[in-house]
Amino acid sequence: MIVGTAGHIDHGKTALVKALTGTDADRLAEEKARGITIELGFAYADLGGGKVTGFVDVPGHERFVHTMLAGVGGIDLALLVIAADDGIMPQTLEHLAILDLLDVSGAIVALTKSDLVGPERIAAREQEIAALLAPTHFAGAPVIAVSSLSGAGIAELRDALAAAEARVAARARAGRFRMAVDRSFVLGGAGVVVTGTVLSGEVAVGDHILISPSQLPARVRGIHMQNRKSDTGFAGQRCALNLAGEEISRDVITRGDVAMDPALHAPSQRLDIRLRLLASEPKPVITWTPARLHIGAAEVGARIVPLGGPLHPGEARLVQLVLDQPVAATAGDHLILRDVSARRTMGGGRVIDPHGPPRKRARPERLAQLVAAEHADPAEALAALAQSPAALVDLPVFLRDRALTAAQGAALLEQTGLILLDQIAVTRHRRDALQAESAALLAAHHGENPDLQGMAREALRLRLVPRLPQPAFMALMRAEAASGRIVLDGSFLRLPDHKPRLSTDDEALYTRIAQELGGETRFRPPRVRDFATTSGNDEAEVRRILRMAARQGRVDLVARDHFFLRATTIEMAAIIRRLGAASETGWFTAPAFRDEVNNGRKVAIEILDFFDRHGLTLRRGDLRRVNPHRIDLFSAEEPVP
Repeated sequence: MIVGTAGHIDHGKTALVKALTGTDADRLAEEKARGITIELGFAYADLGGGKVTGFVDVPGHERFVHTMLAGVGGIDLALLVIAADDGIMPQTLEHLAILDLLDVSGAIVALTKSDLVGPERIAAREQEIAALLAPTHFAGAPVIAVSSLSGAGIAELRDALAAAEARVAARARAGRFRMAVDRSFVLGGAGVVVTGTVLSGEVAVGDHILISPSQLPARVRGIHMQNRKSDTGFAGQRCALNLAGEEISRDVITRGDVAMDPALHAPSQRLDIRLRLLASEPKPVITWTPARLHIGAAEVGARIVPLGGPLHPGEARLVQLVLDQPVAATAGDHLILRDVSARRTMGGGRVIDPHGPPRKRARPERLAQLVAAEHADPAEALAALAQSPAALVDLPVFLRDRALTAAQGAALLEQTGLILLDQIAVTRHRRDALQAESAALLAAHHGENPDLQGMAREALRLRLVPRLPQPAFMALMRAEAASGRIVLDGSFLRLPDHKPRLSTDDEALYTRIAQELGGETRFRPPRVRDFATTSGNDEAEVRRILRMAARQGRVDLVARDHFFLRATTIEMAAIIRRLGAASETGWFTAPAFRDEVNNGRKVAIEILDFFDRHGLTLRRGDLRRVNPHRIDLFSAEEPVP
C-alpha cells in the first residue's frame, strides 16, 4: 500500500511520517533550514501486517501544490493531516478537493498537535472535520487525535493504517508496465536511478523499457521495491529502477516522464476527458480557457475545449484538453487542472481517450463514442464501443490505450463475443450487416452495368457504412470469397452468378484479337491501330471491343491503345514480385524488368507505370518496389475471365 500525506503547511505531516516510520522524509538542506517540506519525501515501514507500506510526504505550502500533485498520483490511501490548534486551513481545503477529484479510494484523518489543546477543542475539531468530509467520498473517514511529540495516538493510527492496508485490493499485474517517474538521480557505483509509483503491470531485472514521451530506450539493471532489493516491481508499489542505456542520463529523464513497456509509447497532445469543475470556480469554462494540467507526475500547459457549450461551476462534462507539449497518458488516468497562475485548483477528471481528434470532436457520433469508452471495465468499454455509432474498434489501439496485453485482448473478444476483421473488432450483427450490404451493392452494380466485369474494390469499400479500413475490408472480402458468396476478380469484385458477355459477333472478333495478344509476343502485343491494319478491321470497332473486354477484366489497358491479356498482366505481376523478392533492398530497376519480359525499354516503362497507377508498385526515381499493402493485386490465385 502507498499512503500519501496531505494538509496545510506546518500541520506536522513530516513529523507524523517520522513518528510512524522512524524516517525523516525531509532530505534537502533547505528543508532542514526552513523547517518546511519543499520536495517529495519517502519513507517505508512495516505496520505490523508483514508488508512494507510506502509513505509519500508532500509539501503543504500553496506554492508547492504542483509538487504535492506529483506525489499523490497513484496512492492507495490519503493521510489527511489537520493540526488541532489551527484547524481547517486553505491548503487543507485544496488538498482535500484534489484527493476527492483523484478518486483516492480512502482516507484517514490525523488530528495532530493534540497535546496543545484540550478535549473540548478536539471534539469541536472532529465535528468540523466530519462536516468537511460529508460532501466528499471520504465521508465517515476515521479521525484519530495524535501527537508526534509525545507519541499519543500513534499506535492507534498505525493500527488503523494496517487495517486499511488489509482492505486495499491488490492492483492487477496482468497489464503492460507503466511507472510515473517522480525523481531521477545518479547513485555512486550504480548510475541513473528513477523512482515512482508503478501504475500497471510489472517489470523485472533485465527488461528493456522506454522512457516516454522522449522515447529513450533503457535496460533495467536493478530494482528496489518498497525500499527493498527485488527482482521485480509491480502495480501498486513504489519502485526505484537502476537504468542503463546509451542515451540514459540524469538530465534527460525528468519528473513527469513515464517508464513503460515500449509497446505503449504513443504520446499525445489531445486528451478527451470528463472534467468536473469545482463549485468554487468564479466563472464558467469556455473554449480555449487556459489551465495547467497535472497528470501522473507531469505538469504541462493546456487549453480546455468544452464539447457542448460552456462548462459551469459544479458541473461535469466532456471536454478536450489541447496540450502545449505531449504527455504519456492512458485511458483511465486521473488528472487535475489548476489555473495558469497556480493559485487555485479548478477541477479534475479522468482520461477517456488519450488521442482525441483535432476535428469533428463534438459531433454527436463522437460524443456517443466517448460515453461508450467511459466504462472503467475494459470488457464493458469494448462492448459499448462496438455498439456505438462508430461500430468499429481498432483492437490494438484499444489495448495500447489501456495498457493491456494481446492475451488480455483475446480474453476480451471471448468475453464480449466480438469478432475481428483484420485488427478491427465488430459485433457479429455488424459483420452480417456488412456482408448483406456488400451483396446488395454488387447486385445493384451488376444490374446497372451488365457488361462490366464487376465493381472496383475501392468503390465498394467507400460505399459501405460504416466504412472499413482497407485491411479490414479485404479480410471481410476474402472471407466472403472463401464462403463462395462473392468472387475476387483482379481489382474487381462480383457475385458468383454474374457473367458479363459480349454479343456473338463481338465475341468472335474478340477471339481473333485475343489470339494476337497471346503467345510468344504476349509481352509486346500489337496496338489497336496495328491489329486493325493487319486484320483489315475498323480501328474504332477493335478499340470498342477491347474496351468492353477491359471492363470485363479479360484484358488490361496498359497504355494508350495498348491492351494486354489479363493472364499476361498476372504473369507480369508475378515477375515484379519475384524481382522485388530477389533484391536485398526490395528495389529493382526498369531494365531488370525489361530483360525478364524481353521487350523494349519504352514498353517496359509503360507496363511499370500501369502497375504504379494500380498501386502494386511504388516508385522512387528510377527504382521500384512492391507495395506490401497491395501485393495481392493481379495474383495468380485470382481467376482469369
